[in-house]
Amino acid sequence: MTSHDLVPVTVIGLGAMGRALAGAFLDAGHPTTVWNRSAGKGDDLVARGAVLAASAEEAVRAGELTVVCVVDYDASHAILEPLAGALAGRVLVNLTSDSPERARTAAAWADEHGAAYLDGAVMVPTSLVGGPEALILYAGSRPAFEKYESALKALAGNAAYLGEDHALAAAYDLSMLDFFYASMSGLVHAFALAREDKVAAQALAPYLNTITAILPPIAAEMASAIDAGQYDGDEANLSMMTASVDHLLHMSRDRGLDTGQLEAIKAVADRAIAKGHGADGWASTFEVLKLKG
Repeated sequence: MTSHDLVPVTVIGLGAMGRALAGAFLDAGHPTTVWNRSAGKGDDLVARGAVLAASAEEAVRAGELTVVCVVDYDASHAILEPLAGALAGRVLVNLTSDSPERARTAAAWADEHGAAYLDGAVMVPTSLVGGPEALILYAGSRPAFEKYESALKALAGNAAYLGEDHALAAAYDLSMLDFFYASMSGLVHAFALAREDKVAAQALAPYLNTITAILPPIAAEMASAIDAGQYDGDEANLSMMTASVDHLLHMSRDRGLDTGQLEAIKAVADRAIAKGHGADGWASTFEVLKLKG
């Protein structure tokens, strides 16, 4: 990154993620102004060269590009609404997580007040922010993204632009988190199940790498099957795999473990089988997830 690319930036919100974002800008050499609603945060960033603004408006006027990262869109709107005049003609990047609907509402507000708007989602923990493998998703103003792409890559080597629909980043974000939290819950349950038979979590963990290693090709295959509406079950069909879920349910019940997640999995699979998908692959359960409409 050349000095010509080192545009002045502003970060509003100095929670753990906001501090990581500001730190990544500083590491890349960007003149960085920071501001937080509550006092007492940002001293470490100031020690590294950031300017702590006296007000949110001062912070916005200091940078070409303003990044806001707070707890939710209620908080971001409360901060940004009085700053409409200062944001006019500037680029606003909102890395606050929320729903697709709220992203569109925020984009409409920004457009009404003359600010170019990008909605985004940080898909890595704070420790990876600024790294070459970090992923941040962006959606919204294409000209704004293209103009400031090099600056945004200071935050994540993989700065992925998804399209002009401002809701796309939130849609990707929540869909990926849907997978993540279901997986984390399943992992904890697996450790609990093993512990009931005196298998330590650390003893089981290395063998789980076999499962995680096959997930990327499974994800690609299932995505193709769902988009095509064709669910090949020749290698492993839904009826056979649902029998394995039954084994898990029986074992978990016998050991007094919570079975809520497994029961939900079984219920969806049973609905798909009832709809004639027993000989299809697991991806066919997609067809019964929508309960109404």
